[in-house]
Amino acid sequence: MSTQASSPHDGKHFVVQKGKAQCNQGDQFPQYKVTTHQKHFWNDSEGVADYLAVTDEDLQFNPSGPSFGKCKLKPTTGGYLPCSYAPAGKWQKTYEKVKVMGKSCVTEISELQCTIGGKITIKDHGQRGEMSKQNVKNADSKTVEHVNPLVKMNDFKDAVMENEIDAY
Repeated sequence: MSTQASSPHDGKHFVVQKGKAQCNQGDQFPQYKVTTHQKHFWNDSEGVADYLAVTDEDLQFNPSGPSFGKCKLKPTTGGYLPCSYAPAGKWQKTYEKVKVMGKSCVTEISELQCTIGGKITIKDHGQRGEMSKQNVKNADSKTVEHVNPLVKMNDFKDAVMENEIDAY
């Protein structure tokens, strides 16, 4: 029996720079802009900036202001005024157990309050799963063919192995 307490972050993804934020008072979804470091990437061995880890102190967005479009809290005749994003401190509900250069990491449940009154949350964490050659090699052919009878797994594995050999 495990005595380790569960966390609301269990099963949640870390947020990367190419993800998108949303404000409950805005109508656009900007990408995160990591400014606190250029060192830690989630699920990217190439060091592509899109996969930089977003931390609790990364408070800028791309495009910069009005990042979230028109603000529902600023009505005007015929519509709404542009967002005048003003963060009220750091990201909250961050994952304290994982730090990047001493800063907590943002996950799918993190939130950022705007002093205008909006609440900024995670629309898209930005990570995408990819199947590796090792995943194909380790896949159980009968299970895959049962789930998707159109796939002939052994033929697929042979093609992957052949492509791997050609790559050298």
